[in-house]
Amino acid sequence: LAQHALKGAVDGRDKTTAAIAMLDDGQRRTEALLRAEIAKVAGEIAAYERRRQPVLEVLAEARTALEHNKVEARRQRKHELEAATARITALEPRVRAIAEAIVSALPRGVDLDAVAVIGAPLAVRAQTEWLGWHGIEDSLLAWMAANHDATRSGDRARTAEVAAAFDEIVRVQLRRRRGMGAAAPEDPTTELMRATLDGRPLDEADIVSVLRNWTAGDLASMAAALGVVVRFLATHPEVQQDLRARPAGLAAAIDEMLRIDDPFLVNRRLTTTALRIGEHELEAGTRVYLNWTSANRDESVFGDPDAYRPERNAAHNLVYGIGIHACPGRPLATMELVVATQVLLQATSCLEPAADAAPVRETYPLGGWRSVPVRLR
Repeated sequence: LAQHALKGAVDGRDKTTAAIAMLDDGQRRTEALLRAEIAKVAGEIAAYERRRQPVLEVLAEARTALEHNKVEARRQRKHELEAATARITALEPRVRAIAEAIVSALPRGVDLDAVAVIGAPLAVRAQTEWLGWHGIEDSLLAWMAANHDATRSGDRARTAEVAAAFDEIVRVQLRRRRGMGAAAPEDPTTELMRATLDGRPLDEADIVSVLRNWTAGDLASMAAALGVVVRFLATHPEVQQDLRARPAGLAAAIDEMLRIDDPFLVNRRLTTTALRIGEHELEAGTRVYLNWTSANRDESVFGDPDAYRPERNAAHNLVYGIGIHACPGRPLATMELVVATQVLLQATSCLEPAADAAPVRETYPLGGWRSVPVRLR
């Protein structure tokens, strides 16, 4: 029995030794596999880093270039703003003289349409003074009326015809400038004709396009904006009196009036990438309409959208847009609106709604008022 037990113990020892040997062998194999896997992964990481490095260098160069471009863009924007400010400052007395001439000629105590007798004439005369297009004021007023009629009609043939007519008005001015040679006046029209892009003069089509955008839209916008301002003042005598006493607040006040009754209804945009806005998923290439009027009356931002709060609402006011597409003509438009409103308030003791005529809203896609009957006291 003892021998049998001893033999069993020896056999058990041998099996244990064999098992330990197998475990050691398995551990060595596992370690070898792990070392091989680690080496493989390390190799793949090294290869990835080698492929990634040139990409990182390109990205770094692109980021540097982008930051440089941003700096240059800010510098150029600052330069343009300073130049524009200087030009607007020089223009302001001439616009004031135009406004004073228009307002002083208006009858007192009778019904008159503020859009027709204040807004449109001031828009045209201020714009021609800025661009140096003297002597064509009546032609531009007639064109404004034709353009509004065509826009209201929705007839694309009519709108195209009116647009072509305006392009010809611009071309006449360009031919006139070319005929003057070195004697052409120093104003935005002449400067644009002398401008270059990549060392080459602008094509006439480009010059016409720029001047069309500067002028055609601004004429209607200024007239509509002045209609809104006069209507607001006529229906808010307390605001009138406050601004007569504190004219320094006119710019903020006018912005707030235009926020409450925004004459600039929509802009179109095209998405360049897929994105989500609120609950809406938009694919790249989707045409989007930006409803500025709705945005400027968003209850979640402004509370009561009709409440007149110039200081409180200024930071959220979108009358002139926002971002890179914000209206570059805002300083000029603000100056013209402030000057016209200040002259009107200084020349009167009261603006009041007309007794026997009601205002008429414009028809989409135009905004603001078609007519604003008022009386001046």
